[in-house]
Amino acid sequence: MSLYAEYLKHCPDIIRCLENARVSGRMAHSFLIHAADDRVRSEFAIVLQQLTGCHNVKDGRPDLTCQFCRQIESGSYADLHKISPVGKMYQIRVGDRNNPEPNTLRYMLDHLGYTAGNHRKFGVIEDADRMGVEAQNALLKTLEEPPPETTIILSTANPSSLLPTTRSRCQMISLPDFRPPVEFDGADEVKQALFELCFDAANDLCRTEEALQKMLAVASKLAETARETAEAEFQNLSSSAAAADDAAFLKQLETRIADAASGEYIRCRRRFTGLINTFCSQIFMLSRGVKREDLPCANVFDHLPIPLEIPEERGNAILKEAEELEYTLRFNVNDELALRTFAVNLAMR
Repeated sequence: MSLYAEYLKHCPDIIRCLENARVSGRMAHSFLIHAADDRVRSEFAIVLQQLTGCHNVKDGRPDLTCQFCRQIESGSYADLHKISPVGKMYQIRVGDRNNPEPNTLRYMLDHLGYTAGNHRKFGVIEDADRMGVEAQNALLKTLEEPPPETTIILSTANPSSLLPTTRSRCQMISLPDFRPPVEFDGADEVKQALFELCFDAANDLCRTEEALQKMLAVASKLAETARETAEAEFQNLSSSAAAADDAAFLKQLETRIADAASGEYIRCRRRFTGLINTFCSQIFMLSRGVKREDLPCANVFDHLPIPLEIPEERGNAILKEAEELEYTLRFNVNDELALRTFAVNLAMR
Protein backbone atom coordinates (compact mmCIF):
# COMPACT_ATOMS: atom_id res chain seq x y z
CA MET A 1 0.00 0.00 0.00
CA SER A 2 1.38 3.42 -0.96
CA LEU A 3 1.70 6.19 1.61
CA TYR A 4 -1.03 8.08 -0.21
CA ALA A 5 -3.44 5.12 -0.02
CA GLU A 6 -2.63 4.61 3.65
CA TYR A 7 -3.40 8.21 4.56
CA LEU A 8 -6.51 8.20 2.39
CA LYS A 9 -7.66 5.26 4.52
CA HIS A 10 -6.89 6.88 7.89
CA CYS A 11 -7.59 10.53 7.03
CA PRO A 12 -10.16 10.40 4.20
CA ASP A 13 -11.80 13.75 4.95
CA ILE A 14 -8.48 15.60 5.04
CA ILE A 15 -7.22 14.02 1.81
CA ARG A 16 -10.47 14.64 -0.06
CA CYS A 17 -10.57 18.29 1.02
CA LEU A 18 -7.04 18.72 -0.32
CA GLU A 19 -7.95 16.93 -3.55
CA ASN A 20 -10.91 19.27 -4.01
CA ALA A 21 -8.65 22.25 -3.41
CA ARG A 22 -6.25 20.96 -6.08
CA VAL A 23 -9.09 20.54 -8.59
CA SER A 24 -10.43 24.03 -7.93
CA GLY A 25 -6.98 25.63 -7.98
CA ARG A 26 -7.24 26.78 -4.37
CA MET A 27 -4.33 24.90 -2.81
CA ALA A 28 -2.56 26.85 -0.08
CA HIS A 29 1.12 27.61 -0.58
CA SER A 30 2.04 27.25 3.11
CA PHE A 31 0.99 24.38 5.39
CA LEU A 32 1.43 23.51 9.06
CA ILE A 33 1.21 19.78 9.78
CA HIS A 34 0.33 18.98 13.38
CA ALA A 35 0.70 15.41 14.69
CA ALA A 36 2.15 13.83 17.82
CA ASP A 37 4.16 11.20 15.91
CA ASP A 38 7.16 12.45 13.94
CA ARG A 39 6.73 9.63 11.41
CA VAL A 40 3.16 10.73 10.71
CA ARG A 41 4.36 14.28 10.15
CA SER A 42 7.18 13.20 7.81
CA GLU A 43 5.00 10.82 5.83
CA PHE A 44 2.15 13.26 5.42
CA ALA A 45 4.60 15.88 4.15
CA ILE A 46 5.43 13.44 1.34
CA VAL A 47 1.72 12.90 0.61
CA LEU A 48 1.16 16.64 0.56
CA GLN A 49 4.04 17.18 -1.87
CA GLN A 50 2.70 14.51 -4.23
CA LEU A 51 -0.79 15.98 -4.05
CA THR A 52 0.48 19.50 -4.64
CA GLY A 53 3.05 18.94 -7.38
CA CYS A 54 2.04 15.92 -9.49
CA HIS A 55 1.16 16.93 -13.08
CA ASN A 56 -0.75 13.69 -13.76
CA VAL A 57 -3.68 14.26 -11.43
CA LYS A 58 -7.15 12.84 -11.90
CA ASP A 59 -9.91 14.42 -9.84
CA GLY A 60 -7.19 16.04 -7.78
CA ARG A 61 -5.44 12.76 -6.99
CA PRO A 62 -1.79 12.21 -8.01
CA ASP A 63 -1.02 9.14 -10.12
CA LEU A 64 1.84 8.08 -7.75
CA THR A 65 3.70 6.32 -10.59
CA CYS A 66 5.22 9.30 -12.41
CA GLN A 67 8.86 10.27 -11.95
CA PHE A 68 7.93 13.23 -9.74
CA CYS A 69 5.86 11.15 -7.31
CA ARG A 70 8.52 8.45 -7.11
CA GLN A 71 11.30 10.99 -6.49
CA ILE A 72 9.26 12.70 -3.76
CA GLU A 73 8.63 9.41 -1.97
CA SER A 74 12.30 8.39 -2.21
CA GLY A 75 13.52 11.83 -1.09
CA SER A 76 15.57 12.32 -4.27
CA TYR A 77 13.61 15.23 -5.77
CA ALA A 78 16.14 17.95 -6.62
CA ASP A 79 13.94 20.89 -5.64
CA LEU A 80 13.09 19.54 -2.19
CA HIS A 81 14.87 21.55 0.52
CA LYS A 82 14.50 20.22 4.04
CA ILE A 83 15.86 21.53 7.34
CA SER A 84 15.62 20.17 10.88
CA PRO A 85 16.87 21.11 14.36
CA VAL A 86 20.50 20.34 15.21
CA GLY A 87 22.93 20.71 18.09
CA LYS A 88 22.58 20.10 21.80
CA MET A 89 20.00 22.88 22.05
CA TYR A 90 18.01 21.22 19.25
CA GLN A 91 17.37 24.46 17.40
CA ILE A 92 16.66 25.38 13.79
CA ARG A 93 19.33 27.93 13.01
CA VAL A 94 18.52 31.09 11.10
CA GLY A 95 21.88 31.23 9.26
CA ASP A 96 24.23 34.04 8.31
CA ARG A 97 22.48 36.81 6.42
CA ASN A 98 25.13 37.07 3.67
CA ASN A 99 26.53 33.55 3.48
CA PRO A 100 24.10 31.13 5.17
CA GLU A 101 25.35 27.66 6.08
CA PRO A 102 23.61 24.45 4.91
CA ASN A 103 20.66 23.26 7.05
CA THR A 104 19.79 26.80 8.10
CA LEU A 105 16.62 28.71 7.38
CA ARG A 106 18.23 31.36 5.19
CA TYR A 107 20.07 28.70 3.19
CA MET A 108 16.74 27.03 2.41
CA LEU A 109 15.08 30.34 1.53
CA ASP A 110 17.94 31.27 -0.81
CA HIS A 111 17.56 27.97 -2.69
CA LEU A 112 13.79 28.31 -2.90
CA GLY A 113 14.33 31.71 -4.53
CA TYR A 114 16.32 30.26 -7.42
CA THR A 115 14.47 30.17 -10.76
CA ALA A 116 13.36 26.63 -11.55
CA GLY A 117 11.09 27.03 -14.59
CA ASN A 118 7.83 25.21 -14.06
CA HIS A 119 9.33 22.80 -11.53
CA ARG A 120 7.58 22.97 -8.18
CA LYS A 121 9.87 23.65 -5.24
CA PHE A 122 9.30 22.52 -1.66
CA GLY A 123 10.67 23.81 1.61
CA VAL A 124 10.08 21.45 4.53
CA ILE A 125 10.84 22.52 8.12
CA GLU A 126 10.73 19.61 10.58
CA ASP A 127 10.00 20.29 14.26
CA ALA A 128 9.23 23.87 13.30
CA ASP A 129 8.52 24.79 16.94
CA ARG A 130 12.31 24.72 17.42
CA MET A 131 12.62 27.94 15.40
CA GLY A 132 13.42 30.98 17.51
CA VAL A 133 11.76 34.36 17.08
CA GLU A 134 14.47 35.59 14.71
CA ALA A 135 14.09 32.56 12.44
CA GLN A 136 10.29 32.81 12.39
CA ASN A 137 10.42 36.51 11.57
CA ALA A 138 12.85 35.77 8.73
CA LEU A 139 10.37 33.23 7.37
CA LEU A 140 7.20 35.37 7.50
CA LYS A 141 7.53 37.12 4.15
CA THR A 142 8.17 33.82 2.33
CA LEU A 143 5.19 32.20 4.05
CA GLU A 144 2.94 35.03 2.92
CA GLU A 145 4.38 35.49 -0.59
CA PRO A 146 6.49 32.48 -1.59
CA PRO A 147 8.39 32.40 -4.89
CA PRO A 148 6.41 31.07 -7.89
CA GLU A 149 5.68 27.31 -7.89
CA THR A 150 6.80 27.00 -4.26
CA THR A 151 5.17 25.20 -1.32
CA ILE A 152 6.34 25.62 2.28
CA ILE A 153 5.53 22.83 4.75
CA LEU A 154 6.10 23.21 8.49
CA SER A 155 5.56 20.25 10.82
CA THR A 156 5.39 20.12 14.60
CA ALA A 157 3.91 18.36 17.58
CA ASN A 158 3.56 21.70 19.38
CA PRO A 159 1.92 24.30 17.12
CA SER A 160 1.12 26.55 20.08
CA SER A 161 4.88 27.12 20.48
CA LEU A 162 4.98 28.96 17.15
CA LEU A 163 4.30 32.66 16.89
CA PRO A 164 0.67 33.53 16.03
CA THR A 165 1.97 35.39 12.96
CA THR A 166 3.61 32.16 11.74
CA ARG A 167 0.54 30.00 12.35
CA SER A 168 -1.82 32.48 10.71
CA ARG A 169 0.08 32.32 7.42
CA CYS A 170 -0.26 28.53 7.12
CA GLN A 171 -3.12 26.15 6.51
CA MET A 172 -3.23 23.93 9.60
CA ILE A 173 -3.64 20.18 9.10
CA SER A 174 -4.13 18.20 12.33
CA LEU A 175 -3.66 14.46 11.90
CA PRO A 176 -4.89 11.56 14.06
CA ASP A 177 -2.35 9.45 15.92
CA PHE A 178 -2.75 6.01 14.34
CA ARG A 179 0.82 4.77 14.06
CA PRO A 180 2.06 1.98 16.36
CA PRO A 181 5.10 2.77 18.51
CA VAL A 182 8.35 3.29 16.65
CA GLU A 183 10.36 0.13 16.32
CA PHE A 184 14.08 0.64 16.89
CA ASP A 185 17.07 -1.45 17.81
CA GLY A 186 16.42 -2.63 21.37
CA ALA A 187 12.66 -1.88 21.41
CA ASP A 188 11.81 -5.48 22.38
CA GLU A 189 14.20 -5.32 25.34
CA VAL A 190 12.60 -2.09 26.52
CA LYS A 191 9.10 -3.62 26.29
CA GLN A 192 10.23 -6.69 28.24
CA ALA A 193 11.83 -4.51 30.91
CA LEU A 194 8.68 -2.40 31.23
CA PHE A 195 6.55 -5.51 31.60
CA GLU A 196 8.82 -6.77 34.40
CA LEU A 197 8.78 -3.41 36.19
CA CYS A 198 5.02 -3.10 35.95
CA PHE A 199 4.02 -6.65 36.86
CA ASP A 200 6.91 -8.91 37.97
CA ALA A 201 9.31 -6.85 40.07
CA ALA A 202 6.98 -5.50 42.75
CA ASN A 203 9.00 -4.69 45.87
CA ASP A 204 11.91 -6.77 44.56
CA LEU A 205 15.02 -4.61 44.18
CA CYS A 206 17.06 -7.33 42.49
CA ARG A 207 14.51 -7.88 39.72
CA THR A 208 14.02 -4.13 39.43
CA GLU A 209 17.76 -3.69 38.87
CA GLU A 210 17.79 -6.44 36.24
CA ALA A 211 14.96 -4.81 34.31
CA LEU A 212 16.59 -1.40 34.65
CA GLN A 213 19.87 -2.68 33.21
CA LYS A 214 18.03 -3.84 30.08
CA MET A 215 16.69 -0.33 29.56
CA LEU A 216 20.02 1.32 30.30
CA ALA A 217 21.79 -0.95 27.79
CA VAL A 218 19.45 0.28 25.05
CA ALA A 219 19.63 3.91 26.19
CA SER A 220 23.44 3.84 26.18
CA LYS A 221 23.46 2.96 22.46
CA LEU A 222 21.30 5.91 21.41
CA ALA A 223 24.22 8.34 21.08
CA GLU A 224 26.25 5.80 19.10
CA THR A 225 23.31 5.17 16.76
CA ALA A 226 22.81 8.92 16.29
CA ARG A 227 26.48 9.40 15.42
CA GLU A 228 26.40 6.57 12.88
CA THR A 229 23.28 8.04 11.27
CA ALA A 230 24.89 11.49 10.98
CA GLU A 231 28.13 10.10 9.57
CA ALA A 232 26.21 8.08 6.97
CA GLU A 233 24.31 11.22 5.93
CA PHE A 234 27.58 13.08 5.30
CA GLN A 235 29.57 10.16 3.93
CA ASN A 236 29.80 11.46 0.36
CA LEU A 237 30.81 14.94 1.49
CA SER A 238 33.39 13.49 3.87
CA SER A 239 34.95 11.40 1.10
CA SER A 240 35.13 14.42 -1.22
CA ALA A 241 36.66 16.62 1.47
CA ALA A 242 39.26 13.98 2.35
CA ALA A 243 40.19 13.53 -1.31
CA ALA A 244 40.57 17.29 -1.77
CA ASP A 245 42.64 17.56 1.41
CA ASP A 246 40.79 20.76 2.31
CA ALA A 247 41.53 21.27 6.02
CA ALA A 248 39.12 24.20 6.44
CA PHE A 249 36.25 22.32 4.83
CA LEU A 250 37.02 19.18 6.83
CA LYS A 251 36.84 21.16 10.07
CA GLN A 252 33.54 22.75 9.03
CA LEU A 253 32.22 19.32 8.09
CA GLU A 254 33.18 17.87 11.48
CA THR A 255 31.14 20.62 13.14
CA ARG A 256 28.14 19.89 10.91
CA ILE A 257 28.36 16.16 11.65
CA ALA A 258 28.57 16.81 15.40
CA ASP A 259 25.54 19.13 15.23
CA ALA A 260 23.60 16.62 13.16
CA ALA A 261 24.50 13.81 15.59
CA SER A 262 23.29 15.89 18.56
CA GLY A 263 19.99 16.57 16.83
CA GLU A 264 19.57 12.92 15.84
CA TYR A 265 20.33 11.84 19.41
CA ILE A 266 17.45 13.94 20.69
CA ARG A 267 15.16 12.33 18.10
CA CYS A 268 16.39 8.85 19.10
CA ARG A 269 15.76 9.62 22.76
CA ARG A 270 12.27 10.81 21.89
CA ARG A 271 11.53 7.46 20.25
CA PHE A 272 12.87 5.68 23.33
CA THR A 273 10.76 7.70 25.77
CA GLY A 274 7.81 7.61 23.35
CA LEU A 275 7.79 3.82 23.54
CA ILE A 276 7.82 3.96 27.34
CA ASN A 277 4.94 6.44 27.38
CA THR A 278 2.93 4.43 24.84
CA PHE A 279 3.42 1.19 26.77
CA CYS A 280 2.30 2.77 30.03
CA SER A 281 -0.66 4.61 28.49
CA GLN A 282 -1.95 1.31 27.05
CA ILE A 283 -1.79 -0.20 30.54
CA PHE A 284 -3.71 2.79 31.87
CA MET A 285 -6.45 2.23 29.28
CA LEU A 286 -6.64 -1.46 30.17
CA SER A 287 -7.10 -0.50 33.82
CA ARG A 288 -10.05 1.64 32.71
CA GLY A 289 -11.79 -1.32 31.09
CA VAL A 290 -10.72 -0.86 27.46
CA LYS A 291 -10.47 -4.24 25.75
CA ARG A 292 -7.06 -5.21 24.48
CA GLU A 293 -8.29 -5.53 20.88
CA ASP A 294 -9.62 -1.96 21.09
CA LEU A 295 -6.34 -0.38 22.18
CA PRO A 296 -4.84 2.02 19.61
CA CYS A 297 -1.38 0.43 20.02
CA ALA A 298 -2.16 -3.10 21.19
CA ASN A 299 0.87 -4.49 19.35
CA VAL A 300 3.11 -2.96 22.00
CA PHE A 301 2.09 -5.97 24.13
CA ASP A 302 2.86 -8.63 21.51
CA HIS A 303 4.28 -11.80 23.10
CA LEU A 304 3.86 -10.38 26.62
CA PRO A 305 1.49 -12.02 29.17
CA ILE A 306 -0.29 -8.82 30.20
CA PRO A 307 -2.85 -9.49 32.98
CA LEU A 308 -6.49 -9.46 31.92
CA GLU A 309 -7.42 -7.24 34.86
CA ILE A 310 -5.37 -4.32 36.13
CA PRO A 311 -6.50 -2.27 39.15
CA GLU A 312 -7.31 1.35 38.36
CA GLU A 313 -4.95 2.55 41.06
CA ARG A 314 -2.08 0.60 39.48
CA GLY A 315 -2.90 1.98 36.03
CA ASN A 316 -2.89 5.52 37.43
CA ALA A 317 0.49 5.03 39.11
CA ILE A 318 2.11 3.55 35.98
CA LEU A 319 0.93 6.39 33.73
CA LYS A 320 1.98 8.99 36.29
CA GLU A 321 5.54 7.66 36.42
CA ALA A 322 5.80 7.59 32.61
CA GLU A 323 4.60 11.18 32.34
CA GLU A 324 7.04 12.33 35.01
CA LEU A 325 9.92 10.57 33.22
CA GLU A 326 9.02 12.21 29.91
CA TYR A 327 8.84 15.61 31.59
CA THR A 328 12.16 15.12 33.41
CA LEU A 329 14.00 14.12 30.24
CA ARG A 330 13.07 17.39 28.55
CA PHE A 331 15.78 19.01 30.62
CA ASN A 332 19.53 18.55 30.73
CA VAL A 333 19.49 15.73 33.28
CA ASN A 334 21.44 12.53 33.79
CA ASP A 335 19.50 9.92 31.77
CA GLU A 336 20.59 7.01 33.96
CA LEU A 337 19.47 8.76 37.13
CA ALA A 338 16.10 9.63 35.58
CA LEU A 339 15.55 6.06 34.37
CA ARG A 340 16.63 4.61 37.71
CA THR A 341 14.16 6.83 39.57
CA PHE A 342 11.42 5.80 37.12
CA ALA A 343 12.18 2.08 37.50
CA VAL A 344 12.33 2.11 41.30
CA ASN A 345 9.13 4.14 41.62
CA LEU A 346 7.34 1.86 39.15
CA ALA A 347 8.32 -1.36 40.96
CA MET A 348 8.15 -0.15 44.55
CA ARG A 349 4.73 1.56 44.42
